[in-house]
Amino acid sequence: MPLITSISGIRGTIGGNGADGLTPVAIARFASAFGTWVLKNSKSKKKRVVIGRDARISGEMVRGIVVSSLNALGIDVIDLGLSTTPTVEMAVTDLKADGGIIITASHNPKEWNALKLLNRNGEFISEKDGTEVLQIAKQESFSFAPVHHLGSYKRDNSFIQKHIKKILALPLVDVKAIRWKKFKAVIDCVNSTGGIAVPLLLQSLGIKQITKLYSIPDGNFPHNPEPLPENLKVLAKEVRKRKADIGIAVDPDVDRLALVCEDGSMFGEEYTLVAVADYVLGKEKGAAVSNLSSTRALRDVAEKHGQKYFASAVGEVNVVRMMKEKKAVIGGEGNGGVIYPKLHYGRDALVGIALFLSHLAISGKKSSELRKTYPDYFMSKKKIALTDGIDIDKILRAMRERYSKFEINTSDGLRIDFSDGWIHLRKSNTEPIVRVYSESSSKKNADELAEKIISEIISMVNI
Repeated sequence: MPLITSISGIRGTIGGNGADGLTPVAIARFASAFGTWVLKNSKSKKKRVVIGRDARISGEMVRGIVVSSLNALGIDVIDLGLSTTPTVEMAVTDLKADGGIIITASHNPKEWNALKLLNRNGEFISEKDGTEVLQIAKQESFSFAPVHHLGSYKRDNSFIQKHIKKILALPLVDVKAIRWKKFKAVIDCVNSTGGIAVPLLLQSLGIKQITKLYSIPDGNFPHNPEPLPENLKVLAKEVRKRKADIGIAVDPDVDRLALVCEDGSMFGEEYTLVAVADYVLGKEKGAAVSNLSSTRALRDVAEKHGQKYFASAVGEVNVVRMMKEKKAVIGGEGNGGVIYPKLHYGRDALVGIALFLSHLAISGKKSSELRKTYPDYFMSKKKIALTDGIDIDKILRAMRERYSKFEINTSDGLRIDFSDGWIHLRKSNTEPIVRVYSESSSKKNADELAEKIISEIISMVNI
């Protein structure tokens, strides 16, 4: 499968020839490009980069190439070993490093791996910086260090515990309330690093009855690792069987959180952020931010608390930028990604778990009852495949004019808000596709809204 390059890093399937897949040559080239970017942009006398990885089978191989490439440039490497994406992000700032690389393909299947690139703030690099890294990789403009100036290597396995300690110190994490409720939890960590971090967190929160599913970090994912309802059927069954209070699922790098209620129903990954935001906004004054393709329920919750809601372009880097601009106290993405800036600016399933359990404990409700306190919205996700040469921007402009009397947002494609729902049209940067996201008060309405817009676009193309 072709290697996929973007401003935030590279990803692909392991194996293939020099022009295909995430090969050792490609890994070395992009690690060297990022290292070269660090050397150029950092003012530190001695450059340091933090790395960490999820438990993918290919992780150790990729790690070795990344370390060697950075050391060859004269960069010191601090290796967190098996870790989580949010843990690496926090370690970059804690160690005052010049950047970070997370070796993970997030929710992709086990054949995949990737390099996610972080700046000195422990955040994904910007579009400008990502473009510069890609250019360096394309030109292979590397200058490696002589033998007496090679970088050093250090292993540090302490940061998951440090991460958890910082979570426990947050004022809104109510350890006493959680401990008093004596929750029973079932966890699905898809045999990745959540199997290390999630049990440690739950135990630190005073939860003693933990049933572990797929918690051996060996990279043998037992099912599709994306925490979607169709992949969490075993977790739901086990929650009911164990009469547990909550089911907890994370993706391989632990930046996405999905929850299962005590009756086996899905809390809904869109509603992970909604519930956490409800708790945070009930205690802190400030705005909430999510991206344009996330549920309207977050706006409803923010307005319930008398706070403002803002929508950013899709992508974590865009959400973070708007959170800083609007001084938001909570934000994230509708894929179960919670960003709580009092800890750090990154999606973090671990802080999401701690804040959600605090909310659940204080509410006195069952998880299914808590879910019913939020408005029901349903999403539809479709796409339109168009032939090469079609001017997608022209189509979006025409749709904007057609629906000009409604609330319009053009910061990322075109989003149109109606009284009973919304539609978001985004073009692909790599292929002639328009992605169509819609939401309404029922799945039927969301699907019909999407189909209506798709039909209108197709008729424009065929005119």
